[in-house]
Amino acid sequence: MSLLAIGTLGYDDVETIHTQRKALLGGSATHFAVAAAPYSPVRLVSVVGQDWRAEDSALLTERGVDMTGVEHAAGKTFRWGGRYEANWNKRHTTFTELNVLETFQPKLPESFRDSRFVFLANAHPAVQMAGLAQVSSPRFVMVDTMNLWIDIARADLDALLKKVDGVILNDEEATQLTGEPNLIHAARAVLDLGPRYVILKKGEHGAFIMGQDVHFSLPAYPVTEVIDPTGAGDSFAGGFMGHLARAGEASASNLRRAMLHGTVTASFCVEGFSVEGLTGRGLDDYQARYDELRQIVSI
Repeated sequence: MSLLAIGTLGYDDVETIHTQRKALLGGSATHFAVAAAPYSPVRLVSVVGQDWRAEDSALLTERGVDMTGVEHAAGKTFRWGGRYEANWNKRHTTFTELNVLETFQPKLPESFRDSRFVFLANAHPAVQMAGLAQVSSPRFVMVDTMNLWIDIARADLDALLKKVDGVILNDEEATQLTGEPNLIHAARAVLDLGPRYVILKKGEHGAFIMGQDVHFSLPAYPVTEVIDPTGAGDSFAGGFMGHLARAGEASASNLRRAMLHGTVTASFCVEGFSVEGLTGRGLDDYQARYDELRQIVSI
């Protein structure tokens, strides 16, 4: 099944307690697409500037990503900088430069409009809505958001949540969105806003999905050495949506399996800077770690 991602391509400066790397390939759509591609070909809609490197397009294309929907605009590509503390859960944004992303409005090629599975990566909800409106009859739509949009674009976000099948949030975002400190209560309150499913990410403590026909929780995969957690959430979404697209339907059993695949792709992501932990990994690698995780959680 066709899998469409609308999101950000960019460059990241990442600083950890061990080292610092600059101008790394980053962005929500990048991590999503690289993680999802072993499961399903990915159609990508985004925008880049004149400083976009040809080798980064080649990396994505070789991974199986259709770049037809990537606009090349005058100006610079989106850039972000972040610094992580020793426990990895504390991240400080050092700079954000929207650049060409500031005026981006998604324009789907005609060949993308029949996409059945759609991921709306983190962006202003009005931009996400504009992208979704161009898809003719999607089968399953997942949206990501962040605290900024909950704070300054709540009306647009509320309207969008009524039109999607699932939303992915971290624990802080869920509490901010609903006012509920208890995550189970928060998840139920999110469902009352419109989506059929909500995924709540709890960082190193795993994630759970809740909906009318499923309530399933998983721990994180036990990674022994974290290198860079940037993009882990988008990689989770890539594995999750990639599995659903490959399966062709979002049944309760497929959603449970998708949670394992999302956890697996996120675990590979954090083992390298940028997408280094994901590139070179194929479906066999994903399946092997999936089987290992399934044994860890099996009774």
